[in-house]
Amino acid sequence: MKRTLLLMVLLSTCCLAQDRVTGRRFATRSEVIAQNGIACTSQPLATQAALEILRQGGNAIDAAIAANAVNTVVEPMSCGIGGDLFAMVWSAKDQKLFGLNASGRSPKSLTLAHMRDLGIEKIPIRGSLPVSVPGCVDGWFELHKKFGSLPMATILQPAIYYARNGFPVTEVIAHYWGNSAKSLYDMPGFAEIFMSGGKAPAKGEIFRNPALARTLELLAKRGRVAFYEGEIAREIELFLRRNDGFLQVADLAAHRSEWVEPVSSNYRGYDVWELPPNGQGIAALQILNILEGFDIKKMGFGSREFLHLLVEAKKLAYEDRAKYYADPGFNALPVAKLVSKEYAAVRRKLIDRSRAAKRYAPGDLEHGDTIYLTVADKDGNMVSLIQSLYWGFGSGMVPPKLGFPLQNRGALFTFEDGHFNQYAPEKRPFHTIIPAFVTKAGKPFLSFGVMGGAMQPQGHVQILINLIDFGMGLQEAGDAPRVRHGGSSQPTGSQMTSGGRVSFESGFSSESIRELVKIGHNMVKSVGVFGGYQAIMFDHENKVYYGASESRKDGQAAGY
Repeated sequence: MKRTLLLMVLLSTCCLAQDRVTGRRFATRSEVIAQNGIACTSQPLATQAALEILRQGGNAIDAAIAANAVNTVVEPMSCGIGGDLFAMVWSAKDQKLFGLNASGRSPKSLTLAHMRDLGIEKIPIRGSLPVSVPGCVDGWFELHKKFGSLPMATILQPAIYYARNGFPVTEVIAHYWGNSAKSLYDMPGFAEIFMSGGKAPAKGEIFRNPALARTLELLAKRGRVAFYEGEIAREIELFLRRNDGFLQVADLAAHRSEWVEPVSSNYRGYDVWELPPNGQGIAALQILNILEGFDIKKMGFGSREFLHLLVEAKKLAYEDRAKYYADPGFNALPVAKLVSKEYAAVRRKLIDRSRAAKRYAPGDLEHGDTIYLTVADKDGNMVSLIQSLYWGFGSGMVPPKLGFPLQNRGALFTFEDGHFNQYAPEKRPFHTIIPAFVTKAGKPFLSFGVMGGAMQPQGHVQILINLIDFGMGLQEAGDAPRVRHGGSSQPTGSQMTSGGRVSFESGFSSESIRELVKIGHNMVKSVGVFGGYQAIMFDHENKVYYGASESRKDGQAAGY
């Protein structure tokens, strides 16, 4: 009997070895708390670069650009200067939130008729056809022109250093790098730049990219003109011309980022801000508006009731997403109606609380790899920034003299006649990458984002509900297990013919999962599809920042 009791104690001790003395059992670590500045990114070297810029007297905008530039070097499958960028900036001086859409357009010389003549029914994921104008670099310089303080040459120096001298590849990045390399090794320029010695770098291996270092040095010396009108633009056109591409210097020279007004909806006293389409950010607002009509707090985290309503609200919002989200320059988009409380009330009535829906119709109104980062400074400026190539290494097309892959965002266009997101020349495709921001009583409260394609609005909602309804801390809210519904993830019409499937992480009770299956949900245990979260929260009472970077990525939150 004594031996049995001892064994039970030992087993109990083993099971509890990772429990924390404070916080939830799934929290990996405490939040970072700092006064003067804080940075949260998906790679520690990027976080440290941001802090370095802050310590040199730069502001949050300078530091965010520096961190993003380092990310393009150390996490090249997820982001790069061949991709696009979106950002929101809380300006302490203006006491206002600004939004930037730095996404690029399709080539002028590539028409839908031409692709149909070639027998192409859908733009492929890889190769030259999905390449659109990269907006990232122009986004950097727009942010810097409006808010920056240090010279761009100083801001880009950390990235140039790591590209030229090398960096040790971290664990999660090495995993995804290796996965992408298996299918991209024969793409033009890819192996030459990203498979030194014929293989992808392993964890801890030092990787150098001297071609990218030279490209970044050109940007530091000559500015955005080098990318959109000068040597870099000409090399992009020459490379694509040799590989049956259509993007030309004229397309690059015509590109301009756009300052846009963020869109908001109030959720239980918190104003949640997203950018308007061509991105998918307002889907998070639609889901929150629907869920606001239920007593989520009473249901409890991980309950069958809450998870069912979350998935059903997501289905409703994503049917609208598939139909209405596109380039507003080509369509009159009903954004105000989509994010209204009145519309949410109508859609909410469609949910059966005891049964999963096979599909919903869109409202009648008349994959991806990404990095997210957030930075705050001593003056109260806060930046929420997201940047991506779409799939791992984008199109797989890598101009070897430049050292970076070109994005494949064009693959998100549809050929469907009459669809808002139908392909057209000089048009911005539907976008999945979305930064987020929250204010309360007109003051900055939270800058955050969740990477991961169609997961992003679902992730935004789960983070906010964890914080607001379930009272979790900033780190706990990101480390908590998530669900992800799939089945209507592309903006090409409804795919909700069988109700889709609900991927879930470990940490939910078997009872909740069984109950969800009983009411018609297709539940699938998964790993690696739930995105990656960073966040900064401002405590106005104590005048300190809280920072968080979840454990699913290689990231770091740090401050001083």
